[in-house]
Amino acid sequence: MKGETFNKARVISFSDAVFSIAITLLVLEVVIPSYKELQPGNTLQILQNRIPSFIGLVVSFMVTALYWIAHMRIFKFTSTIDRKILWYNMFLLFFIVLLPFSTAFYVKGFMLKGPFAFYCFNLAAIGFFNLMLNVYITKKEKGKTGITTAFAKFIKYRAFNAFFIWVLAGLLAFYLPWVARFLFILLFIIEAIITRFYHKKLEKIES
Repeated sequence: MKGETFNKARVISFSDAVFSIAITLLVLEVVIPSYKELQPGNTLQILQNRIPSFIGLVVSFMVTALYWIAHMRIFKFTSTIDRKILWYNMFLLFFIVLLPFSTAFYVKGFMLKGPFAFYCFNLAAIGFFNLMLNVYITKKEKGKTGITTAFAKFIKYRAFNAFFIWVLAGLLAFYLPWVARFLFILLFIIEAIITRFYHKKLEKIES
Protein backbone atom coordinates (compact mmCIF):
# COMPACT_ATOMS: atom_id res chain seq x y z
CA MET A 1 0.00 0.00 0.00
CA LYS A 2 1.45 3.33 -1.10
CA GLY A 3 2.28 5.68 1.75
CA GLU A 4 1.93 2.93 4.38
CA THR A 5 3.88 3.52 7.59
CA PHE A 6 4.77 1.29 10.52
CA ASN A 7 5.08 1.71 14.26
CA LYS A 8 8.54 3.14 14.96
CA ALA A 9 8.70 1.87 18.56
CA ARG A 10 7.99 -1.72 17.51
CA VAL A 11 10.59 -1.62 14.72
CA ILE A 12 13.25 -0.28 17.10
CA SER A 13 12.33 -2.77 19.85
CA PHE A 14 12.50 -5.69 17.42
CA SER A 15 15.84 -4.45 16.04
CA ASP A 16 17.31 -4.06 19.54
CA ALA A 17 16.24 -7.61 20.40
CA VAL A 18 17.93 -9.00 17.27
CA PHE A 19 21.13 -7.07 17.98
CA SER A 20 21.21 -8.25 21.61
CA ILE A 21 20.58 -11.90 20.73
CA ALA A 22 23.22 -11.89 17.97
CA ILE A 23 25.82 -10.24 20.19
CA THR A 24 25.12 -12.78 22.96
CA LEU A 25 25.41 -15.77 20.61
CA LEU A 26 28.96 -14.72 19.73
CA VAL A 27 30.33 -15.92 23.07
CA LEU A 28 28.87 -19.40 22.52
CA GLU A 29 31.48 -19.92 19.79
CA VAL A 30 34.21 -19.86 22.45
CA VAL A 31 34.21 -23.56 23.40
CA ILE A 32 34.21 -24.20 27.15
CA PRO A 33 36.93 -26.71 28.10
CA SER A 34 35.84 -30.01 29.57
CA TYR A 35 36.85 -31.15 33.04
CA LYS A 36 39.20 -33.68 31.43
CA GLU A 37 41.01 -30.86 29.61
CA LEU A 38 41.32 -28.85 32.81
CA GLN A 39 42.62 -31.70 35.00
CA PRO A 40 46.29 -31.54 33.92
CA GLY A 41 46.32 -27.90 34.98
CA ASN A 42 47.32 -26.59 31.53
CA THR A 43 45.09 -23.50 31.76
CA LEU A 44 47.48 -21.32 29.80
CA GLN A 45 47.63 -23.81 26.93
CA ILE A 46 43.82 -24.09 26.86
CA LEU A 47 43.50 -20.30 26.62
CA GLN A 48 46.19 -20.10 23.94
CA ASN A 49 44.30 -22.66 21.85
CA ARG A 50 41.26 -20.40 22.01
CA ILE A 51 43.04 -17.20 20.93
CA PRO A 52 41.36 -17.28 17.47
CA SER A 53 37.97 -17.65 19.16
CA PHE A 54 38.63 -14.67 21.42
CA ILE A 55 39.83 -12.57 18.47
CA GLY A 56 36.64 -13.42 16.56
CA LEU A 57 34.53 -12.63 19.64
CA VAL A 58 36.17 -9.25 20.29
CA VAL A 59 36.12 -8.08 16.65
CA SER A 60 32.53 -9.23 16.03
CA PHE A 61 31.32 -7.85 19.37
CA MET A 62 32.83 -4.43 18.66
CA VAL A 63 31.55 -4.38 15.07
CA THR A 64 28.03 -5.34 16.20
CA ALA A 65 28.15 -2.71 18.95
CA LEU A 66 29.24 -0.02 16.47
CA TYR A 67 26.44 -0.91 14.05
CA TRP A 68 23.91 -0.88 16.91
CA ILE A 69 25.10 2.61 17.89
CA ALA A 70 24.85 3.70 14.24
CA HIS A 71 21.35 2.19 14.11
CA MET A 72 20.28 4.16 17.20
CA ARG A 73 21.79 7.34 15.78
CA ILE A 74 20.01 7.27 12.43
CA PHE A 75 16.65 6.10 13.81
CA LYS A 76 16.67 9.04 16.21
CA PHE A 77 16.21 11.23 13.14
CA THR A 78 13.51 9.06 11.57
CA SER A 79 10.02 10.52 11.89
CA THR A 80 8.15 7.69 10.13
CA ILE A 81 8.97 4.13 9.07
CA ASP A 82 7.95 3.40 5.50
CA ARG A 83 8.40 0.20 3.47
CA LYS A 84 11.89 1.06 2.26
CA ILE A 85 13.20 1.72 5.75
CA LEU A 86 11.48 -1.42 7.03
CA TRP A 87 13.06 -3.70 4.42
CA TYR A 88 16.50 -2.10 4.51
CA ASN A 89 16.35 -2.66 8.26
CA MET A 90 15.22 -6.30 7.87
CA PHE A 91 18.09 -7.09 5.50
CA LEU A 92 20.51 -5.40 7.90
CA LEU A 93 19.19 -7.58 10.73
CA PHE A 94 19.46 -10.72 8.60
CA PHE A 95 23.20 -10.20 8.17
CA ILE A 96 23.55 -9.30 11.86
CA VAL A 97 21.93 -12.66 12.70
CA LEU A 98 24.34 -14.38 10.29
CA LEU A 99 27.38 -12.89 12.05
CA PRO A 100 27.73 -15.54 14.82
CA PHE A 101 27.88 -18.22 12.11
CA SER A 102 30.39 -16.36 9.94
CA THR A 103 32.49 -15.63 13.04
CA ALA A 104 32.57 -19.33 13.94
CA PHE A 105 33.32 -20.23 10.32
CA TYR A 106 36.23 -17.78 10.29
CA VAL A 107 37.55 -18.97 13.66
CA LYS A 108 37.47 -22.66 12.68
CA GLY A 109 39.55 -21.87 9.58
CA PHE A 110 41.50 -19.04 11.18
CA MET A 111 44.49 -19.23 8.80
CA LEU A 112 42.46 -19.98 5.66
CA LYS A 113 41.52 -17.41 3.02
CA GLY A 114 37.96 -18.57 2.24
CA PRO A 115 36.47 -18.39 5.75
CA PHE A 116 38.03 -14.96 6.36
CA ALA A 117 36.69 -13.66 3.02
CA PHE A 118 33.21 -14.97 3.91
CA TYR A 119 33.44 -13.19 7.27
CA CYS A 120 34.48 -9.93 5.57
CA PHE A 121 31.65 -10.11 3.05
CA ASN A 122 29.16 -10.72 5.88
CA LEU A 123 30.42 -7.52 7.53
CA ALA A 124 30.35 -5.75 4.15
CA ALA A 125 26.70 -6.78 3.71
CA ILE A 126 25.87 -5.31 7.12
CA GLY A 127 27.75 -2.18 6.09
CA PHE A 128 25.88 -1.98 2.79
CA PHE A 129 22.40 -2.03 4.33
CA ASN A 130 23.53 0.34 7.07
CA LEU A 131 24.71 2.66 4.29
CA MET A 132 21.39 2.31 2.44
CA LEU A 133 19.48 3.17 5.62
CA ASN A 134 21.66 6.24 6.21
CA VAL A 135 21.41 7.46 2.62
CA TYR A 136 17.65 6.98 2.40
CA ILE A 137 16.76 8.37 5.84
CA THR A 138 18.96 11.46 5.53
CA LYS A 139 17.39 12.21 2.14
CA LYS A 140 13.86 11.55 3.41
CA GLU A 141 14.23 13.52 6.65
CA LYS A 142 16.46 16.38 5.50
CA GLY A 143 15.18 19.61 7.00
CA LYS A 144 12.56 17.79 9.09
CA THR A 145 14.19 16.20 12.15
CA GLY A 146 17.37 18.18 12.63
CA ILE A 147 19.35 16.63 9.77
CA THR A 148 21.47 19.24 8.05
CA THR A 149 23.58 18.82 4.92
CA ALA A 150 26.78 18.60 6.99
CA PHE A 151 25.38 16.00 9.37
CA ALA A 152 23.94 13.94 6.50
CA LYS A 153 27.33 13.86 4.77
CA PHE A 154 29.06 12.99 8.03
CA ILE A 155 26.99 9.89 8.78
CA LYS A 156 26.90 8.77 5.12
CA TYR A 157 30.69 8.97 4.81
CA ARG A 158 31.08 7.02 8.05
CA ALA A 159 28.70 4.34 6.81
CA PHE A 160 30.46 4.12 3.43
CA ASN A 161 33.82 3.86 5.17
CA ALA A 162 32.84 0.63 6.97
CA PHE A 163 31.27 -0.89 3.85
CA PHE A 164 34.28 -0.08 1.66
CA ILE A 165 36.91 -1.35 4.13
CA TRP A 166 35.21 -4.75 4.59
CA VAL A 167 34.71 -5.22 0.84
CA LEU A 168 38.37 -4.37 0.28
CA ALA A 169 39.46 -6.75 3.07
CA GLY A 170 37.35 -9.54 1.56
CA LEU A 171 38.94 -9.07 -1.87
CA LEU A 172 42.48 -8.75 -0.50
CA ALA A 173 42.01 -11.95 1.52
CA PHE A 174 42.79 -13.95 -1.63
CA TYR A 175 45.86 -11.94 -2.68
CA LEU A 176 47.34 -10.24 0.39
CA PRO A 177 45.82 -12.18 3.32
CA TRP A 178 47.95 -10.63 6.08
CA VAL A 179 47.25 -7.13 4.84
CA ALA A 180 43.53 -7.96 4.70
CA ARG A 181 43.49 -9.17 8.31
CA PHE A 182 44.77 -5.86 9.63
CA LEU A 183 42.89 -3.62 7.23
CA PHE A 184 40.12 -3.03 9.80
CA ILE A 185 42.52 -0.63 11.57
CA LEU A 186 41.85 1.76 8.68
CA LEU A 187 38.22 1.92 9.83
CA PHE A 188 39.22 3.86 12.92
CA ILE A 189 41.84 5.99 11.15
CA ILE A 190 39.49 7.10 8.36
CA GLU A 191 36.63 7.62 10.81
CA ALA A 192 38.88 9.87 12.91
CA ILE A 193 39.72 11.89 9.80
CA ILE A 194 36.05 12.21 8.83
CA THR A 195 35.09 13.24 12.37
CA ARG A 196 37.86 15.81 12.53
CA PHE A 197 36.90 17.25 9.15
CA TYR A 198 33.27 17.73 10.21
CA HIS A 199 34.01 18.57 13.85
CA LYS A 200 33.42 22.33 13.66
CA LYS A 201 30.35 21.95 11.46
CA LEU A 202 28.87 19.38 13.84
CA GLU A 203 29.57 21.61 16.84
CA LYS A 204 27.49 24.33 15.23
CA ILE A 205 24.66 21.85 14.68
CA GLU A 206 24.73 20.66 18.32
CA SER A 207 24.96 24.20 19.79
